[in-house]
Amino acid sequence: MARKIVSIIGARPQIIKSAALHREWLKNYQDKIEEVVIHTGQHYDENLSAVFFKELQLPLPKFNLEIGSGNHGAQTGKMLQGIEEILLSEKPDMVVVYGDTNSTLAGALAASKLQIPVAHIEAGLRSFNKKMPEEINRILTDNCSDLLFTPTSVATQHLVKEGFDVFNQVVECGDIMYDNALHFGKQIDSSKAKEKFIFCTIHRDFNTVSAERLMELLQAVKAIAALEKCQVIFPIHPRTEKLISSDIALKNLLESDVFQAEQPLSYLETIAALKQAELVITDSGGLQKEASFFNQPCLVLRHETEWEELIASKKAFLAGNEFDTILTAYHEMKTNFNPEEVHFYGHGNTATTICSTIMTFLENKD
Repeated sequence: MARKIVSIIGARPQIIKSAALHREWLKNYQDKIEEVVIHTGQHYDENLSAVFFKELQLPLPKFNLEIGSGNHGAQTGKMLQGIEEILLSEKPDMVVVYGDTNSTLAGALAASKLQIPVAHIEAGLRSFNKKMPEEINRILTDNCSDLLFTPTSVATQHLVKEGFDVFNQVVECGDIMYDNALHFGKQIDSSKAKEKFIFCTIHRDFNTVSAERLMELLQAVKAIAALEKCQVIFPIHPRTEKLISSDIALKNLLESDVFQAEQPLSYLETIAALKQAELVITDSGGLQKEASFFNQPCLVLRHETEWEELIASKKAFLAGNEFDTILTAYHEMKTNFNPEEVHFYGHGNTATTICSTIMTFLENKD
């Protein structure tokens, strides 16, 4: 009899992460595992969600809660209620959650309250900034989980310090996004683009809190583009687009020759941009790490990061979110970027480790 695994996704990165696990279930456990996917609808825009199922050749989720955006408490509460109802009906053997979104936390809470084992992929990450909702989600999800799959030794050590059972709960497995980068990266031309460009994304709450803040960030990016003598490819997140649409000065800046404003890119388009860019500037947790997959320098528009090893090894540079600090970080990067390849994130076999560990856990549970 096949085991039933419920995978809970809601945001673009979780869809991508789930693709690696889905490939492994199909390849080696087709008769042993029934995978049921719940999409919370946290990202509901076509460019942030639906296109990824087509591009990554994933089946559409069995359930879509279509929660949409909202305040954190209301959004998480709706997800919790919807997920619980499905879990009561589906009666899975395990629930798998990814990352650090409200969907992650809602899935972990719903399952743990029903005493369904939880596997957390990307466990142990800490930015040590509890003003970030993602940090709260990470900590609470880890404490709801039975299996904690850490992407790096740094993440593992965080869990050791917090008292988790490193022998029975914690599995250091590498980063599942590296599996996907290797798998899909083969489809992308690795040569540099004909024209130089900077790849930039901005979407965090603290960077889009006001038009003034976003303007300062974009003016800094424009100054760096002038130094690099290149354009900026700037895919615009819906939250960022909403702010831009309400401010004439921001609109005018993005209509200049420097910025090439885009709709959110698909995963393969993002991989291509990462491989071909001269420099990545972002406040995204995922992109700063993915830039390192392709040995690209990265300025992080934050004051801290959950990917501490990137900063320590001079693969990425914390730039804050003020004009002067961003330019200072840029000049530091030009002098100190480490061009050597690093392998913090495993060797592309993370999904294999995760699936085999889950199977062993379920077998031992009987």
